[in-house]
Amino acid sequence: MLKFVKAYKLPFIGVILVGLVLGYGSGNYIFSADTSEKNDGLIVVNNAKDQPQASPLPTGEPKTENCPLNGALHTKSERALWEKRRPLFVMVENHKDSRPTAGLNDTDIVYEAVAEGGITRFGLVFYCSQARDVKIAPVRSARVYFVRWAAEYGNNPVYVHVGGAHCDPETKHGCLNGAKADALGLIGSLGWNLYNDVNQFSVGFPTFYRDVNRLGKKIAVEHTMTTSTYRLWKYLATKRGLTNVNKDGVAWNEDFKPWTWQDAAKITEGDVKEINYNYWSGYSGYSERWVYKNGVYERYNGGELSLDYNTKKPVTTTNLVVLFAKESKANDGYPGNVHLVYGNIGKGKALVFYKGQVIKARWQKKKIDSRTIFIDSKGDEIEFAPGRIWVAMLPIGNEVNY
Repeated sequence: MLKFVKAYKLPFIGVILVGLVLGYGSGNYIFSADTSEKNDGLIVVNNAKDQPQASPLPTGEPKTENCPLNGALHTKSERALWEKRRPLFVMVENHKDSRPTAGLNDTDIVYEAVAEGGITRFGLVFYCSQARDVKIAPVRSARVYFVRWAAEYGNNPVYVHVGGAHCDPETKHGCLNGAKADALGLIGSLGWNLYNDVNQFSVGFPTFYRDVNRLGKKIAVEHTMTTSTYRLWKYLATKRGLTNVNKDGVAWNEDFKPWTWQDAAKITEGDVKEINYNYWSGYSGYSERWVYKNGVYERYNGGELSLDYNTKKPVTTTNLVVLFAKESKANDGYPGNVHLVYGNIGKGKALVFYKGQVIKARWQKKKIDSRTIFIDSKGDEIEFAPGRIWVAMLPIGNEVNY
């Protein structure tokens, strides 16, 4: 049943429209216009605990199948599911007020780089970990260098975000000097719009909703956009005709170049037990420390142990790649000159860590849809340890202590 309710006053400038309330699952949601970010679709206030969909998978199955993205072992039932889908590349923020992030411990691959003002953002890749419906929050806006990474994931790669840096033809904000940070323009030029590009502005509820109670305290509305893996895969299949194949029957991985991995039992452990670095000098709230324990690295962010919101467990990775790239201001006329550009097409230096080892490496990415590969001193492509791969992009010249 539908009924009208009084709109809530929220901490941003703009008019809050009177919304609609309807039942969804076990909770009620309040809709109104969100002007905190341009064209930001619907506010959905979650008045009850969001209920993820039940897992369709049996329990107790042996893990015998390697994930094609990172080599981690999964069950045959999980493989049967991922072979019907395509990877999700989801933009998620790391602002201090938005932590803990929901979904980090169910990723196959994580990309991290500064979005603006020393604040990092994630590109989370979901494909193989499907033992449950994974809540993902808070989803944020697109950046050019993340679009370039997403473009590596085969034919019609799925890129999920809430708006993005762009060139506004009316105000000319973001349009100067070649509009170098125009992520939405890049998405359009790639032909992704309204197909494999999943922009919340054009999708809305129930695929996306705003969970204002997620952290149990009052937070700015921009830290509340939420979705889940099942919601996204369902939307892609029913509304966009994107499963493991596109509308033309072309498989997403027809031309995909996967990274490779070693036999975990044959990897000799090293003595690199701790890794430290900053993205920007003076921004200690976004510094990272990784501590090696039991075959994985535990993540500390801003001096605190990172916990995944969903699992309540420490965030870990099996492999850590620190990639160095040129950072520059876009100088695109956007207010505050906040937009950044990173040169993640080309080549540069990198450090690869796994199982206590460190490899001084080089990275290269020839064009936007080329796979970023990592090469050792002998010229051979590096084989990772089976498990999550975390790629951290730092400005050239930053120090990494280990």
